[in-house]
Amino acid sequence: MDETMSDTARTPPFAPFEWLLSGRYLRARRKEGFISVIAGFSFLGIMLGVATLIIVMAVMNGFRKELLDKILGLNGHLLVQPLESPLTDWKDVAERISQLDGIRLAAPVVDGQALASSAFNAAGVLVRGMRSADLNKLTSIAKNIKQGTMEGFDEGQGVIIGRRLADQLSLHAGDTITLVAPKGAVTPMGTTPRIKPYKVAAVFEIGMSEYDASFVFMPLPESQAYFNRKDDVTAIEVFTTNPDRIDVFRKMVTEAAGRPVFLVDWRQRNSTFFNALQVERNVMFLILTMIVLVAALNIVSGLIMLVKDKGQDIAILRTMGASQGSIMRIFLITGAAIGVVGTLTGFFVGMLICLNIESIRQFLSWMTNTELFSPELYFLSRLPAEIDFGETTAVVIMALTLSFLATLYPSWRAARLDPVDALRYE
Repeated sequence: MDETMSDTARTPPFAPFEWLLSGRYLRARRKEGFISVIAGFSFLGIMLGVATLIIVMAVMNGFRKELLDKILGLNGHLLVQPLESPLTDWKDVAERISQLDGIRLAAPVVDGQALASSAFNAAGVLVRGMRSADLNKLTSIAKNIKQGTMEGFDEGQGVIIGRRLADQLSLHAGDTITLVAPKGAVTPMGTTPRIKPYKVAAVFEIGMSEYDASFVFMPLPESQAYFNRKDDVTAIEVFTTNPDRIDVFRKMVTEAAGRPVFLVDWRQRNSTFFNALQVERNVMFLILTMIVLVAALNIVSGLIMLVKDKGQDIAILRTMGASQGSIMRIFLITGAAIGVVGTLTGFFVGMLICLNIESIRQFLSWMTNTELFSPELYFLSRLPAEIDFGETTAVVIMALTLSFLATLYPSWRAARLDPVDALRYE
């Protein structure tokens, strides 16, 4: 007997019989049905928690990336505004800035507000005057022309408008749009509004409803005349190759300008919006982590009940020579199996949904006959999902860690169970 117990004591960790018993305890009999129900809910909780975390993080990342691409695709990473005197030397300043390393485009612009009207409706718009060469380098506009063409933009009297504005005013390429500016010609009777019709040369759609409904692009010389700018411009929009290195570019642009300028970067122009998005993302992560934590607590309760139910089995195993370590590992494997399988299943479910999120949104919209994620509310015309593999890995590791920690206390209780007391009370 001593020789047998000595051989058993030298059983290596995670021996085949430990895996066999763990698998047997996962397949509960009818009398242990309630325990298997708890294990099933623990599995579902971890699976749903991991999948939901992955999906929500991917969608939040997608929103940030899409909004950042669209905002920075239309507005410069750095806005150069004049100080002390109007920006009449904009050609020289833009040329010097554009020659810097890492500067993709330095575009002089004239911005002004106007009322756009047609025979059917009217809407307030932001008119932006740009050179045709600069506008062609803005891929967010040049590659998203839905009607008409940008050819001859500088020579003609045409303007380019957004798709939603065109729909609101019931206009198409080739139609006439009337722009009304509050400050026009100065007469003996005072300043009169400037009212001028323009041909719609093209219609663009970048997918961000706020821009598609409010922007009107006009040739730079025409915008200078329309807004009484004479020879100056409002500002110079600077586009860089790497928005995250904007602090480096600020210093370079300040030196290259060669005149007093005031710089505003994209972080300052959109700080409130992106800070709110980051706070919302962090809060969602904390809230959804609670789902995984609740599921891990279900593992604790299920294993404690299993240990109590298997007290006689544990006592018999101990009297046959099984060590406390073996008993502990049996229940560790049982609980960890629920967490590992639930986490991996949740990972695959989350990845599958993220890769097909827009198709799922369209299907649900069709099924419910409603518009989910309205572009007017969420700014975007489609539901984006950007999978960050670092974040996804962190979610998986967190779920596996919580699942493992949940098994420690019940397993320790099983290992500490006294065989004599267990058999006495059976």
